[in-house]
Amino acid sequence: MARLSDLKLAYRLFMQAYPYRRVDWRPGARLVKPLPETRIALVTSAGFYMPDQPPFDPAIRGGDWSFREIPNGADLPALRIGQKSDAFDHSGIEADPNVALPLDRLRELARDGRVGAAAARHYSIMGSISAPGRLMAKTAPAIADRLLQDGADAVLLTPV
Repeated sequence: MARLSDLKLAYRLFMQAYPYRRVDWRPGARLVKPLPETRIALVTSAGFYMPDQPPFDPAIRGGDWSFREIPNGADLPALRIGQKSDAFDHSGIEADPNVALPLDRLRELARDGRVGAAAARHYSIMGSISAPGRLMAKTAPAIADRLLQDGADAVLLTPV
């Protein structure tokens, strides 16, 4: 785990001065069925996108709040990485996208009967969004609606 002191001076100053939002946290829903009957979806902030999808737009002030759908059958090595932040080392997720989107592992768990199924769709958003209002008001509800449509019982969040 990186420490604040590990970051470049510009990032340390930004993090120390940033007006973080206070969120009234409520515990998430409890899983009411056994894992072998559970359909699981993945949501990552790695900024992954499919080769036929538009990349995330690094020019949007405050961060690109859009999302990309990653189909369950996606070939992970084919994914592109649109994560704009240089505040972390990308080499791990470039070498193995499962680090940030453990889709191969989820499919193995489903194949072995440890979980019921992988959801039909998974989602990627851009990390390092310094103005998260639109992400919270538009993106999160849109992703939640699609997860419900797909019958996802649980979601594994993998922030980077």
